[in-house]
Amino acid sequence: MPLPKAELHLHIEGTLEPELAFELAARNGVTLPYADTEELRKAYDFEDLQSFLNLYYELMAVLRTEQDFADLADAYLARAAAQGVRHAEIFFDPQAHLARGVPMGTVVEGLWRALGAAEENHGVSTRLILCFLRDESAESALATLEAARPYLDRITGVGLDSAEVGHPPVKFREVYEAAAALGLRRVAHAGEEGPPEYITEALDVLGVERVDHGLRCVEDPALVERLVRDRVPLTLCPLSNVRLRTVDTLADHPLPAMLDAGLLCTVNSDDPAYFGGYAGDNFTAVRRTLGLSEDRLRELARNSFLASFLEDDEERRARYIAEVEAYEFGDAVS
Repeated sequence: MPLPKAELHLHIEGTLEPELAFELAARNGVTLPYADTEELRKAYDFEDLQSFLNLYYELMAVLRTEQDFADLADAYLARAAAQGVRHAEIFFDPQAHLARGVPMGTVVEGLWRALGAAEENHGVSTRLILCFLRDESAESALATLEAARPYLDRITGVGLDSAEVGHPPVKFREVYEAAAALGLRRVAHAGEEGPPEYITEALDVLGVERVDHGLRCVEDPALVERLVRDRVPLTLCPLSNVRLRTVDTLADHPLPAMLDAGLLCTVNSDDPAYFGGYAGDNFTAVRRTLGLSEDRLRELARNSFLASFLEDDEERRARYIAEVEAYEFGDAVS
């Protein structure tokens, strides 16, 4: 039995495994520029964030119908549940679909076919977070939020993702103010490839409650002190950091030092189909490579539930944390 955990940094489009990509391509009459799944997997060797994003957006062409999005989400939930995920807060990128002529309703209704049945089918509770693409305009973000209005009963919060450098959080001040007025929770990618100042700006200008990645906070001791004092969660993605060359090797990852500093860190998979591992795989990797103790692993799992947007169901949060505290470790953890 894997260690119970919540996944708080997961792009549903980034769970598109090569096998499903080819299956959906055949279903929708889309021709992929790869001979087979093996050739496609070889393309998953990235120089940096942008080289990953190029492939990520290219493969989205296979996602066309509600059933496609339902199948994508259900496949993720099955894999996540098998690796101990009990609660998942799932990002989606509507602008990337709207730009291809896929309506907001198709995306949300399709995802919700799987998410609405996730507890019954997989034992996983879920939340849905709409992400704005930071390399698109602020006006596009506002239009996207407006398009999502009919579906806000199924959307818990907003986030900010895609190419970070050159797109500071302040660019999205207005749409985050609008999201806050609608009662939506707020997160944002900051401090992955962008500087520590982007983390500060996300906190001060966007009012984020959680920082996605936040890895580069370690370069600013005053920022680390603030994050510790205010208990701001960081959703770290170790295997992603290695594949995108944010850190050279997993052995170089600052996670142990960040925990030692008192930061509220969580471990997540980001885009697991592309980065070589789902949530449990990330836990196993950091345990083996970074030598994390059972107490540290339990802390990471506990943090994931403390950082989750379960304020509307504190009884559930308490139940999940109790599962973490009662967990007995074996030789392997996932």
